Amino acid sequence: MSSEFDHAAAIANCARGKHDALHQLYVHESARLLGVVIRIVKDRGMAEDIVHDACLNIWQRADSFDPDKGSARAWIFSIARHLALNAIRYRDREITFDSSAPTELDHDEHFQHASVVDEAFDWQTGQRIDSCLEALEPERRNCVLHAYVDGLSHAEIAAHTGAPLGTVKAWIKRSLLRLRECMA
Repeated sequence: MSSEFDHAAAIANCARGKHDALHQLYVHESARLLGVVIRIVKDRGMAEDIVHDACLNIWQRADSFDPDKGSARAWIFSIARHLALNAIRYRDREITFDSSAPTELDHDEHFQHASVVDEAFDWQTGQRIDSCLEALEPERRNCVLHAYVDGLSHAEIAAHTGAPLGTVKAWIKRSLLRLRECMA
């Protein structure tokens, strides 16, 4: 009896829709995947999210695995690595704005008038957002608010609500799509 895990067979079973195969892959490789991703992104919460997304990608793309192009284990780790590198690229592109820094525009009469117009626009937009949020199911609305108002990570929201991490991510993603449609 071999103690070696058969990654290729597990991926083939994922392609056939066998959920247990993905679970076996996760149990066998998640700790190592997390270690690799943490070394890349240097943030455990982000790394956990990336490993979760990697598992979803493995499940969704299992039928595209070609054993002639490389080992199954390398394919799994390349998915996680690419997601981690993409996360770093997106994180590095974020622009931070220091709202406490004084600007010369604060004294310009034109910009003071523009801020009054902006406040009115913000009020109307806020009213629309409130009504769109009210249209969401309470648990989904709470997840969105925890993420975007409280600044909680998906993992923190899952711990706070008791819902599985994948469910929290799906709720937030779908809720944002519904909010975008509602605001359009």
